[in-house]
Amino acid sequence: MKKVLLFILFCILLPAATGAAPIEVSDARGKVIRLQEPASRIVALAPHIVENAYSAGAGDKLVAAVSYSDYPPEAAELPQVGSYKLVNYETVLALKPDLVLAWSSGNGPEVARQLERLGLTVYVDELRSLEDIVGEVRTFGLLAGTSEVANQRGDQWLARLRELKQQYRGAAPVSVFYQVWNDPLQTLNGEHLVSDVIRLCGGRNAFADAVSLAPKVNIESVLARNPDAIVASGMGEQRPEWLGDWLEYPALTAVREKNLFFVPPDIIQRHTMRILDGAEMLCEQLQRVRHR
Repeated sequence: MKKVLLFILFCILLPAATGAAPIEVSDARGKVIRLQEPASRIVALAPHIVENAYSAGAGDKLVAAVSYSDYPPEAAELPQVGSYKLVNYETVLALKPDLVLAWSSGNGPEVARQLERLGLTVYVDELRSLEDIVGEVRTFGLLAGTSEVANQRGDQWLARLRELKQQYRGAAPVSVFYQVWNDPLQTLNGEHLVSDVIRLCGGRNAFADAVSLAPKVNIESVLARNPDAIVASGMGEQRPEWLGDWLEYPALTAVREKNLFFVPPDIIQRHTMRILDGAEMLCEQLQRVRHR
């Protein structure tokens, strides 16, 4: 009996003696996620989460991702467990992950709940500001035991962000209609991360007051708000042909002043460290608007 008690006491005191304290972080739900040791088998359920895991130095701990997880290039080689909109739970379970990284507004809340009902540990993100990105990279570093890499990259990224903020602080405001798609005509509201990029550049989202995160709008509402610039995203690296459709409305200030711009969606709509590449492009475009 004495030996049994000593063994139990040893098991209780061992973590404290070895410094192996549990890892605890809070996710976008306000839920505390606990790991007894750094995760070594991670499933990521959104392309931006995959990219942020690599930025945190945890890419080699990813065992699966979802479709369109194509950056960095090695991410495209990961097994897929569906798309961010439709997750294959059986495939996830078969991989035996010790951590699943999910996206609140993309996957939807039910995905995390179902995975937790299946006994998996799930961290849920929802990034709404530029600072949230670096916070996520650092959190992933903590969860995966790669904090040294994550913190170093985070510090470098924040230094670059501060430079951009200083450069465009006090810039004359420019009204921007950010066009996600053309049919249906869709934009983003003031809570979306893209609006934080627009603000960084001294711009103002023309539909910041929209209720939903990615509202569908009509031509008449764009004409009524008469933005100084129209910035399109599209699907790939090339300027979408439909951006030229605005030339049918010469009374629009953005059309009259030839302020129709394009920023590749991967560097402005993905919630990753590459967003500062998109921010630099957008800021330069809005500077051209001011000069005109």
